[in-house]
Amino acid sequence: MYTLRGQYEKAAESYRQSLRLAPDNVVPYGDLVNSLLALQRFDEARQVGQQAHARKLDDYPPHMALYALAFLGADSPAMVEQQQWFAGQPEYENDGLSLASDTEAYAGHLGKARELTKRSVDSAISADRKEIGAIWQENAALREAAFADATDAKQAATDGLKLAPASPGAAVEAALAFAMAGDTVRAESLARDLNKRFPLDTQMQSLWLPTIQAQMALDKRKPALALDALQAASSIELGAIAFVDNLSCLYPTYVRGEAYLAAGQGSGAAAEFQKILDHSGIVWNCWTGALAHLGLARANALQSRTFAPRLSAFRASSEEVVASASGTSNFCTAASDSPSSPRSLAAASPSASSTFSLVAAVTCSCASVSPLWQFTAFNPSTYSLPRPPTVPAM
Repeated sequence: MYTLRGQYEKAAESYRQSLRLAPDNVVPYGDLVNSLLALQRFDEARQVGQQAHARKLDDYPPHMALYALAFLGADSPAMVEQQQWFAGQPEYENDGLSLASDTEAYAGHLGKARELTKRSVDSAISADRKEIGAIWQENAALREAAFADATDAKQAATDGLKLAPASPGAAVEAALAFAMAGDTVRAESLARDLNKRFPLDTQMQSLWLPTIQAQMALDKRKPALALDALQAASSIELGAIAFVDNLSCLYPTYVRGEAYLAAGQGSGAAAEFQKILDHSGIVWNCWTGALAHLGLARANALQSRTFAPRLSAFRASSEEVVASASGTSNFCTAASDSPSSPRSLAAASPSASSTFSLVAAVTCSCASVSPLWQFTAFNPSTYSLPRPPTVPAM
């Protein structure tokens, strides 16, 4: 219950108590590792995984968490080691293939990601886990929609629903995928059905359905309505999703960031995308983690346009200071005190001044005085994602 609500500190303590009572039970080890991952306590999570291994407790949840730790640490050999474990487990091979698919997509290798998704679905069907196979298909649908391939996204969503038509997990992901792909008719139909079937399900009512409604509002170019819909998700949006490999892709957070961008609110968007980046232990190798970097760059670029008029005013005032100052020291002092100085800009938007800079406008050149400030232009054409770990061959 704690993890579903995103209360990972309480969850971790609960699992530690379970281990004190039953140290040879493998289940709390996996749960504890995941909770520590969610709290960004990676070293502790690794130690707990090693403790389970030392007791020869071998099950798929700890191995999934160890794969996540390897991914987050860009440790390709460790990722290979975990993939080898999954490959030797017929029931869980599909989980390993799905993880590898997400890693390939994160690195931008969409062709390989599609191939691995097909293998993960086939493996799940062979292991008589059709619903899990449908989830992997819907994960792919969301990924295709995020990378702007609406046709493949809708086909993958349709295929997943055919594989497990009664699965609520497949249905919610399909609904969101259809919404992201612009098919609001299919998305709304699925959302209405889910609302009727699960009126008391907290995550359904407070996380999934608001996110689907918000995405449909964005499709209709109504960002304010999207932001309003997502208020319901704010208290539990960090909660774990029970039917996926990672803890959560933080879809409500990502859609909220997109809504702020659509509304022209750069600072709000930046905060949402940064939240995803700050919770890598929840997101793991989900596509939202990759695209959050791009979203943050777009948000910062939006803020730069907001600050451009103030920067022009600062330049003008600094020129006046140069003309009136009797020496370099006076110039530095006067420019520093200018009401439109970068110090003032930073106070107005700390995220803008710390994340990127606009243009180097004033630098104190005297040897005894440090440069007053130094900003460099953000250039979207040269922006690139951080390099992901080398993806092990499957």
